[in-house]
Amino acid sequence: MSTMNTVGRPTAPNAVDHDYKHPTLTGGRGLLQDEKLIFEGDGWGKTGVDLPEPKTDASDLGDLVRKDPIGLPGLSEPEAMRHYVRLSQKNHAIDLAIYPLGSCTMKHNPRLNEKMARLPGFSDIHPLQPQSTVQGALELMDTLAHWLKTLTGMPAVALSPKAGAHGELCGLMAIRAAHEASGQHEKRRKVLVPTSAHGTNPATAAFVGYSVVEVAQTDDGRVDVADLAAKLGDDVAAIMVTNPNTCGLFERDILEISRLTHEAGAYFYCDGANFNAIVGRVRPGDLGVDAMHINLHKTFSTPHGGGGPGAGPVVLSEALAPFAPAPWVVHDDNGYALIEREEGAAAQAFGRLCAFQGQMGMYVRALSYMMSHGSDGLRQVAEDAVLNANYIKARLQDLMSPAFPDGPCMHEALFDDEWLKGTDITTLDFAKAMIDEGFHPMTMYFPLVVHGAMLIEPTETESKAELDRFIEAMRLLAQAAKAGDVDRFKGAPFHAPLRRLDETRAARSPVLRWTAPEGSNQAA
Repeated sequence: MSTMNTVGRPTAPNAVDHDYKHPTLTGGRGLLQDEKLIFEGDGWGKTGVDLPEPKTDASDLGDLVRKDPIGLPGLSEPEAMRHYVRLSQKNHAIDLAIYPLGSCTMKHNPRLNEKMARLPGFSDIHPLQPQSTVQGALELMDTLAHWLKTLTGMPAVALSPKAGAHGELCGLMAIRAAHEASGQHEKRRKVLVPTSAHGTNPATAAFVGYSVVEVAQTDDGRVDVADLAAKLGDDVAAIMVTNPNTCGLFERDILEISRLTHEAGAYFYCDGANFNAIVGRVRPGDLGVDAMHINLHKTFSTPHGGGGPGAGPVVLSEALAPFAPAPWVVHDDNGYALIEREEGAAAQAFGRLCAFQGQMGMYVRALSYMMSHGSDGLRQVAEDAVLNANYIKARLQDLMSPAFPDGPCMHEALFDDEWLKGTDITTLDFAKAMIDEGFHPMTMYFPLVVHGAMLIEPTETESKAELDRFIEAMRLLAQAAKAGDVDRFKGAPFHAPLRRLDETRAARSPVLRWTAPEGSNQAA
């Protein structure tokens, strides 16, 4: 006879989990193999590949000839495959379970998009090919640009920025170029940024040479319009507002924010990282936005995480369009071409942001996502993302404390740590315990305006069944925390391949270089 555990799998009666009290002898955990670093393995005296003897010697290299071992082990094909498969089993992945990181939009990437990006006509081309030989790729870029402009209600777009922060740089450089053209750049040296902004916003403004002025937030998580109005003046170049914002809320005074900004002669930069919540529902151009980056690797499904690749095209208003960076695509009866020099139609372009045209594979994936969804499907993306976030908020608000309980949220549900008071458990402890339940933690301690923040973004690609599975785990953990089961949290994770790090020590004394164990062949 068996019973069912809290996640619905059969266990022996009265079973006790001794996993963390009685570690295995090999380091393996059932079907999860232990795996050393590649440098800690065997194979230093072998190679996994047979190569022919070189026909020439290295005498022409002079003193550049290698004198010491290369320092890489030799692996056979099975060894190499097993190494990376075993490593992959130690990582959480969107193909494994929900990835609830807030403000990140970690959603499923349809395999159709991957198939399209691997078509030879897109994957095998080179940016220095004659333009006559890449007409299909240029047409795809032009089509993508058309739909980005249509979805945002903006007249121009720069495709080349590589990611969100790169897009911010593009937008602010266009704003700077516009002020330089009007002779106001020397006077307009400030950029206004709300307290809840993404950290890249003030960093980008400072990088471009502006001083950053913080704008206060109201008690209900929006921009304090009165504080904004008081700080706007003829020394302000731009404001940078995220909408929906980092608290997961729509800025209800967005039209007034836009009006006040333009009356002061400044430009309105919108951080479009959360466009996923309004795509197909709201056009930023109708809100008075002058520049906005669009994370293709969020809204349009291109893989997010692992360091990229990303893409952050920037849509521009009519006032900023002349200053868009080269290159951009044009077409006439003779086909498609790239304007690549700051002359003619691009005479006012502020320059280039990258050597070539941007991330081609990302363009293919994004357009594939758009075309497979259609206009009605993209609208449903936003609706389902908002529905899923509100479902999580509604199902957890009796046990956890929403940071802004009144009214619905947008694409992400934000909780604070008020509900943990008196438990001796922190947001970090709770997040580590989530790992033991098989879930990646939500975003912790961000935005900074919320104490002990827990920011959860389910995205639109999660089914109700998967949301319920996640919610049930969160509820069980919350109940355990309130019941005083402190040990479950303080030592977590117990079941991960590695235990919790000493984060204070890691920050103060980081180990930045691997060294071979004493007595090993590598050390010798």
